[in-house]
Amino acid sequence: MIRLLIVDDHEMVREGLKAMLVSEPDFEIVGEASNAEQAMTLVERLHPDIILLDVRLPGVSGVALCRQVCERYPEIGVIIVTTYTDENLVAECLQAGARGYIVKDIERFDLKRSIRAVARGEAAIDPKAAVAVLAHLRRTPVRQEPAPEPLSAQQLVILRLIAQGLSSREIAAKLYLSENTVKSYVQEILHRLGVKNRTEAVMVAVKQGWL
Repeated sequence: MIRLLIVDDHEMVREGLKAMLVSEPDFEIVGEASNAEQAMTLVERLHPDIILLDVRLPGVSGVALCRQVCERYPEIGVIIVTTYTDENLVAECLQAGARGYIVKDIERFDLKRSIRAVARGEAAIDPKAAVAVLAHLRRTPVRQEPAPEPLSAQQLVILRLIAQGLSSREIAAKLYLSENTVKSYVQEILHRLGVKNRTEAVMVAVKQGWL
């Protein structure tokens, strides 16, 4: 079971998310909160697998809450679910540790698939948000850091597919590889780039001009 905590200050949004997710046999909604203080209390008590989090909360912002959760409980996956696609906000959320960023346009991007991807340890970035963060990164001055270890042609292909939001299973089907082989490639990519997750790998790729 994937245990979910919903954090949004609008009751109608929380009810809509619950109605969408409650019928899934592998989802369990363990709690909901309308502000950061309530959410942190529930995180400490319930320890959910995934938090669906709006960035605009009264008092402490969703970004600050995301950073706090990710620092204290790195095993919990935070997915930002919001209407905002401002490139600075998207980048700030990802830098705070969010593993997913979904725009509230559920018909266009599958929230359920995103939750399952993050639960598997993958990233889930809505295409609208991906465009915004790539634009942000392209305008961000590149710091003088040691260049990452070069990637093979196959690793670059896989990294570009990751940047498109594809899961390991989808990449495997596209490249006629086994899912385990793709996962091995992904781990080697992360190791070579010196990063912790797929989102950071994509950021490095953008700064290096590989995408």
